[in-house]
Amino acid sequence: MIDYSNLQSTSAEPEASSMIETFRAIGYSIETAIADIIDNSITAGAKNIWIDYDWKGPKTTLSILDDGNGMNNEQLIHAMRPGSKNPLVDRPADDLGRFGLGLKTASFSQSRKFTVISKSIDYKAVLWSWDLDYVNKKKSWKLIRYVPDEERWIKKIESFNSGTYVIWWDLDRLTKDTSEDSEESKSKFLRTMDSVKSHLSMVFHRYIDDGLKIFFRERLITSWDPFMFGVDGLQTKPETRLEAGQIKIKGFVLPHRSKLTAEQYNYGKGPKDSWTAHQGFYVYRNRRLLVAGDWLDLFKKEVHYDLCRIQVDLPNNFDTDWQIDIKKSIARPPSKYTESIIALAKEVRNQAVEVYRHKGKVLKRKLASDEYFPFWEERARHGKRFYKINRNHPLLSELYSKSGDLKRDIEKVIQFIEETIPIPLITLQESENEKPHGQPFEGIDHNAIKETMQKLFNNFVFSGFSKEKAKARILNTEPFNFYPEYIEFLTNE
Repeated sequence: MIDYSNLQSTSAEPEASSMIETFRAIGYSIETAIADIIDNSITAGAKNIWIDYDWKGPKTTLSILDDGNGMNNEQLIHAMRPGSKNPLVDRPADDLGRFGLGLKTASFSQSRKFTVISKSIDYKAVLWSWDLDYVNKKKSWKLIRYVPDEERWIKKIESFNSGTYVIWWDLDRLTKDTSEDSEESKSKFLRTMDSVKSHLSMVFHRYIDDGLKIFFRERLITSWDPFMFGVDGLQTKPETRLEAGQIKIKGFVLPHRSKLTAEQYNYGKGPKDSWTAHQGFYVYRNRRLLVAGDWLDLFKKEVHYDLCRIQVDLPNNFDTDWQIDIKKSIARPPSKYTESIIALAKEVRNQAVEVYRHKGKVLKRKLASDEYFPFWEERARHGKRFYKINRNHPLLSELYSKSGDLKRDIEKVIQFIEETIPIPLITLQESENEKPHGQPFEGIDHNAIKETMQKLFNNFVFSGFSKEKAKARILNTEPFNFYPEYIEFLTNE
């Protein structure tokens, strides 16, 4: 044990403006920043939260109001202090905070000036602001009691028994170089606001389903449930518990597309508008979503696992073990859980692949064909390996049949493609595993696949194939064999 009583010491207080600029660089998006403010509202017992904005170009304001417990003057000053709570101190089980920085870092990440007005029961509303320009001028950690249009904000919160207003009024990250009269600037801002709504509907979906009301411009935000509870065909796996039941993990396999209505299928795409983007783990801390659709570096995202989503529930006393960051947007399982989590995930993933492939497998058994049409073929030349495009592939056969005098030119272009495949680079990337290998047409619009499949189907039927034989041939043709779920929608009517 060190005896500190006789050691020389000196002050090393951080320079205020530099430290706040550091806070601004933590990496919040506006979606995660607003979610962090809402965490405080929930912890304060709010039943209703109102998010609003007033578009005025660079003078735009954005506000978050709640009807929670509110604060008196002393409590508000404490809450405005960076590091107002020690992250090592145990918190109540329902507390969504950790570092005592959320209000400040989230607000500074989006604005140079922000105000908090709060009112607790039997107290009048109190107001304090952080103004980075003032801090730079005074070189000191000082709040100011000022907000533009103060009377309007005060009047609103005084109508509540208690509550808190967070007002961002110098949104330099969001409205810099914009113009109030610019339709382009306004449209971009409104798209960002739509993204905020979608994010909140996902992050707080369990709270919303339990009765929390979040209003955006007076319109109620509805929840987005990644597991689509109540939809026919949803498969659930038994819950696994770790750490004496404190950590709960449950796997879900969503229904095959053929079991979903168009509305349900689009719902399943979620805020990221992609089934593939939403596959993976959903990590919750006190029912608040931290990580949405991520394999936590344990697996790669592949389209075959689009129907696989796994719920992980953590209490708030595992933040250090799971490396929860200040933004509450990152979580990583400790090594002692990795083996169990991988084993569980593999089981759910395997079941998801079976469901994903089921329709195609049934069709292949019914419509079995002897011939398979790969797009690429391996060939040997002078004792070396080369790859050639299969000239008998239905797509190429059709192209040649219609090319006329261009056939020779097309053949030359194809030869150049074959001779310039970057095989050494591909081999290097695969061996080093720097990036996951993508499936054909993964992550891009599938309209080309669907339209080409339909065109081939029509051509096969026109050529005399039965509908079943035409579907079988397409199922045995690369790359359509990767997308058997689209076969059932083919029709020549």
